[in-house]
Amino acid sequence: MQTLQAEIERIQPYRRFGRVAGIQGLLVEVAGAERSLSIGSRVEIETRDGSNVDCEVIGFRANRALLMPFASLDGVGVGCKAFVGDAEPVVYPSAAWLGRVVNALGEPIDDKGPIAVGNAAYPLRSRPPMAHLRQRVGGKIDLGVRAINTFASCCLGQRMGIFSGSGVGKSVLMSMLARYTACDVSVIGLIGERGREVQEFLEDDLGAEGLARSVVVVATSDQSALMRRQAAHLTLTAAEFFRDQGKNVLCLMDSITRFAMAQREIGLAGGEPPASKGYTPTVFSELPKLLERAGPGPVGAGSITGLFSVLVEGDDHNEPVADAVRGILDGHIVMERAIAERGRYPAINVLRSVSRTMPNCNTDQENELVSHARRLLSAYADMEEMIRLGAYRPGSDPDVDEAIHYNPALEGFLNQKKDDCTRLDQGYAMLAEILAQGGPVQRRAEAS
Repeated sequence: MQTLQAEIERIQPYRRFGRVAGIQGLLVEVAGAERSLSIGSRVEIETRDGSNVDCEVIGFRANRALLMPFASLDGVGVGCKAFVGDAEPVVYPSAAWLGRVVNALGEPIDDKGPIAVGNAAYPLRSRPPMAHLRQRVGGKIDLGVRAINTFASCCLGQRMGIFSGSGVGKSVLMSMLARYTACDVSVIGLIGERGREVQEFLEDDLGAEGLARSVVVVATSDQSALMRRQAAHLTLTAAEFFRDQGKNVLCLMDSITRFAMAQREIGLAGGEPPASKGYTPTVFSELPKLLERAGPGPVGAGSITGLFSVLVEGDDHNEPVADAVRGILDGHIVMERAIAERGRYPAINVLRSVSRTMPNCNTDQENELVSHARRLLSAYADMEEMIRLGAYRPGSDPDVDEAIHYNPALEGFLNQKKDDCTRLDQGYAMLAEILAQGGPVQRRAEAS
């Protein structure tokens, strides 16, 4: 009843409308209401069979508003009424969203009935907190994946990118993070996801216990570009609601690249010129507006720790979207196909992965441990081809001899099964135990 009462109170006493003047592809031109509309406004088109199609204003041309639909345009023709909706779309999140799966419009899609709405309106495209009002990042957050916990430690309120080509294990890593990260609330956005994988993620990866503390926002790949873009904004809006309740929120989004592709479709339909690799200029202006919403909240609020996956095209980690996102976020985790082909998962290249909160978030002992392991991995990587070919002669370089000795144990440390969780302190203890085993240089020194 409270939900119904809130909906009734939001009904407007009168409605303005224009009429459809033209349709070209997915672009709808509306005349007669352009003075009541602005970029981002919602419009509801009444079809010839009496149903409604929600649209959004993406531009103006020759005294006509240009709209894109959230769903199919079947039944829409010239002369159909186009009713003016909200100038700034909002949602009303509440604690009842926990354990639920919703679409980009905030509507439940899990067959569990309606969701109770909250009292406060949250804009879908809100602005990030002002920089001078934000808190600093907090202490380290336990992600349950030892390769990240030790070599690219993440802090509360930090934003990290997971950069990976297709089929390298990015989604599996995201599922491990969703299940094992120590946080109060998880908000998970599946943007442009394959439809068949959604139920698998909910049941196999997240599980009943993980879902109980999570909100999952879904926009599958077959849905419109507006739905995919709005799902990303709704994910951040839900995270902001729980952040304002003082919660430490984990915001997972898979993937930012599909958000960029959706924005590219919208920009091209509105007449924007394509720029780098076909991406329109608004793509690169929208990315920071979305990603900056994650991070530490104002004083008295919680934080949003953001982990955003980036699908790099053709395994090119310098393609335009990956390059832009890397410059915005506070660190990046790089996954490589060559490592996956060797059978080591998650296929994280720790030498190319960076956390911008390190080394300040670690103790001196932890930094020394990680630096030692990095030196060994780097020395082995430099000589890897010669070692595999048998061209390296043992004893030629003490550092390489040490790296060869420790490499099997370090590779075993970085390898982690999907159902295996390693806590933060356990990861450092395991790494310390590996490096405490003397190598050939140490044994020669002891013998002498």
